[in-house]
Amino acid sequence: MLGQHRSTQRHRSRDDADEQRLTADIVALAKDYGRYGYRRIHALLGHTGWQVGLSVVERIWRREGLKVPKRQPKRRRLWLGDGSCIRLRPQYRGHVWSYDFVEDQTHNGRKFRMLNIIDEFSRE
Repeated sequence: MLGQHRSTQRHRSRDDADEQRLTADIVALAKDYGRYGYRRIHALLGHTGWQVGLSVVERIWRREGLKVPKRQPKRRRLWLGDGSCIRLRPQYRGHVWSYDFVEDQTHNGRKFRMLNIIDEFSRE
């Protein structure tokens, strides 16, 4: 009637105290249980007394920018020379060493490489 398109009319979001408390609980659970996604957080919310739909939890999860971090790979230790993959645990200083090459370049483009050697027991 007025000549305005429907997409120009937006709903104003309400400041709902329950949703703010729910958001705070979701963020707190995500911090406590870092490897849990929104589905398991939804289940935990059900155990604590919240009666909320999964889609609401997913919407808040995305709005807050929460993500499940990727798994970190296990640290490799020094392997034995015969091809076996038994990791040696350091028992005293100088027992197990790790080494790695690091490469960088200077402001004028010249490459330089460094060899880092670390004692696994003392981390020096």
